[in-house]
Amino acid sequence: MKVTFERVIPDAKSSFCTIHNNSPISEFKWEYHYHPEIELVCVLSGSGTRHVGYHKSNYTNGDLVLIGSNIPHSGFGLNSIDPHEEIVLQFKEDILQFPEQESEARSIKSLLELSKFGILYSVDIKNKLLPKLTQMLECEGYKRYLLLLEILFELSKCDEYELLNQEIMPYTIISKNKTRLENIFTFVEHNYDKEISIEEVAKLANLTLPAFCNFFKKATQITFTEFVNRYRINRACLLMIQDKTISECSYSCGFNNVTYFNRMFKKYTEKTPSEFIKNYSHHKVNVDLKIENEVKAQFLE
Repeated sequence: MKVTFERVIPDAKSSFCTIHNNSPISEFKWEYHYHPEIELVCVLSGSGTRHVGYHKSNYTNGDLVLIGSNIPHSGFGLNSIDPHEEIVLQFKEDILQFPEQESEARSIKSLLELSKFGILYSVDIKNKLLPKLTQMLECEGYKRYLLLLEILFELSKCDEYELLNQEIMPYTIISKNKTRLENIFTFVEHNYDKEISIEEVAKLANLTLPAFCNFFKKATQITFTEFVNRYRINRACLLMIQDKTISECSYSCGFNNVTYFNRMFKKYTEKTPSEFIKNYSHHKVNVDLKIENEVKAQFLE
């Protein structure tokens, strides 16, 4: 997995960037990256993996996340399956200039400070803001800017959210240790389905075992063993979405014991594998019915 700096280019005649991703996921690179711009990501529906700062987890009913300036993160198409559709806003804080004494300015400033932890919003908030986000794609100039302000004001008043990280991840942790971390991440990507020797990874990083453990914990805020387990569980979630059995997921992701796999799955997702499959299947049925009803409505008009 590469760790890259992304250069964000504002839209023509605009001070910020609006992106509408609605192509097959195979056409996009969902790399771990960072940029000075603050980013609001709205995945309309579907499943995938959110990786923001130190945090990594799965979503199954779309997503709405605000990511602060220079916070490393992956694209939200990571581990998703088609169809994947998202709207992304990227903007620098300095385009939002207000008198300090204005309460609205203080609330937005507080929101942007909080965004450095990564803010996950509820499905209700996502659905409430979706019309404004969609409208952003259809207008330009000052109208788009006013919509951005409206969206940020709405988010600043919202209390239906959770912080994804307990600590802010400085981008310098990634940039200073980029090559070493890339080598470690890539090794895990290629070998998560096998037994991984921490001594072998320490040697790959050109560190003694104690130095490697200290380095990795400082850079990621978790131990290497926990990182591997989280990575395996995320891969298992993807396989479950593709209708693989619990046993198949366990052995395909490097767990040689289904009981241990179940325990780790519950630890990192707060659901048993069976509950995860049931929850995803229920959501998938609801989405399919919604699409079917929309198609029927078109013919009945």
